[in-house]
Amino acid sequence: MRYRIALAALLLAGLTGWNSHVSARAVGDLNPKAITITLPSDIKWNKSPNAERAVLYGDPSKPGYYAELVRWLPHNNSRPHYHPNDRFIQVLSGTWWVQTGAKYDPAGFKPIPAGSFVVHTAKEIHYDGARDEPCLLLISGQGPDTSIQAEEK
Repeated sequence: MRYRIALAALLLAGLTGWNSHVSARAVGDLNPKAITITLPSDIKWNKSPNAERAVLYGDPSKPGYYAELVRWLPHNNSRPHYHPNDRFIQVLSGTWWVQTGAKYDPAGFKPIPAGSFVVHTAKEIHYDGARDEPCLLLISGQGPDTSIQAEEK
């Protein structure tokens, strides 16, 4: 748990510009066997119509620990689904909108403000997304991170 909190603090600092005085040269002076640092400008984002994702550690598609950033784009959300493993989410910026249950009800979304910590419990149905502003999440857990659709029509 301490590792996740430290990772979230480092990411938040990097994304808010707190470490803007850190140069690539200064980072390069560190022993790469002891520490790995990815500066915000080096984070590789993958874009889709609904969200942008950046894997920070591990591989969410394989067994083992992973950490990724997910930026929900405005006016996008998922449909009811669940994951086979627990997922741990920190809202880094924006407001994240969530709902539970298999019956899709966008009017029932609940706002989760920046700074909140959420656990998606394994095999429990939920859906989520963003409304009028982007929402940045740090998601970690044990892979494989798959989504199983569970919507009742």
